[in-house]
Amino acid sequence: MDLDLSPDEVELQSTIRRFVQKEVAPVADRMDREDYFPRDLFGKLGEHGFLGPTIPPEFEGLGQSYRAQALILEEIARVSPALALSVGAHSNLCADNLYRNGTSAQHRTFLPDLASGRRVGALALTEPTAGSDAVSLRTSAERQGGHYVLNGSKQFITNGPVADTLVVYAKTKPDRGAQGISAFLVTRDMPGFSVSRSLDKMGMRGSPTGELAFQECQVPAENLLGTEDHGVTVMMSGLNVERAVLGAIPVGIMAECLERCLDYARQREQFGKKIGHFQLIQEKLANMYALLEASRLLVYQALSAVTGDKRSHRASATALTFASEASTRVALDAIQIFGGYGYMRDYPLERLARDAKLLEIGAGTSEIRRLLVARELLGEGFDSN
Repeated sequence: MDLDLSPDEVELQSTIRRFVQKEVAPVADRMDREDYFPRDLFGKLGEHGFLGPTIPPEFEGLGQSYRAQALILEEIARVSPALALSVGAHSNLCADNLYRNGTSAQHRTFLPDLASGRRVGALALTEPTAGSDAVSLRTSAERQGGHYVLNGSKQFITNGPVADTLVVYAKTKPDRGAQGISAFLVTRDMPGFSVSRSLDKMGMRGSPTGELAFQECQVPAENLLGTEDHGVTVMMSGLNVERAVLGAIPVGIMAECLERCLDYARQREQFGKKIGHFQLIQEKLANMYALLEASRLLVYQALSAVTGDKRSHRASATALTFASEASTRVALDAIQIFGGYGYMRDYPLERLARDAKLLEIGAGTSEIRRLLVARELLGEGFDSN
């Protein structure tokens, strides 16, 4: 694993950093306060290829690596973790998933609009009764001639209220458990699809999250993603890549918190000296730096691992678990360093702390990820009972 960024990656990082300061920073506070989704920003992100970093140029993407995708998310997350979450759901959970598992015809039909930002993408897996136990989903899909008819509901879907194209998981063989799941490409205009409601969240405000309903929703048979009844393969490989890529969001949160705290510690005076001279502040800064660097290394390792093998969960589950929990701690320590100012909404630290918490819950909770790591360490033949 090469830890050094390539010249192309350095250029990409600089480009997205300039874009974020110019286009995202001015609306980040409004996104949080008003739960405002800046749809126009998606078009601007798409113009630069930031919505399709792993999608080939022939489909209006950049044709780069998962690490490039992570660099984009990290820079966006420094200013708006909420926008980074929506971009990640769009570019990785939907577009990259479609690219890896779709047919040539599906690529031509869907990818250009997703990579360019003309359409917003989402992935619909979680249900009211199927969260951590993802394979127990109840949404059904029945083949009727040239269509599949979907019935059911989805819960906590990032980008759900605004998505135009969705990767949706449903049971085609309900009696076969995990071996009866299929994936479908559903568009917003299909009869029977609707958004039940948008959800009001503690953090990640401005990244729309919603409940979706499928009532006799007719999906053309050619919109089957992958092979019928083998959607669990699409699902698990997608979750594995998702965890590695989304690990860049807590890294971005930590990087922003540390930079702000260093600046504050150099300027803020108490008892006649800069607070950076106080050892308890120095300890917090050192711990923040260690957690940031350790998290970044774990995320880079996970990105390298899923590039070579999308079946192993250990590296990506470890990276997201460590980085997400570290980002919550770092954001809270940043508030502590700023004191009363950190608790005020005039500063972004309280927003970053609220945003950070979601990463311990989404893409499989920290508890579920730990189980995945332990079971892989123990080996397939180990009887957990």
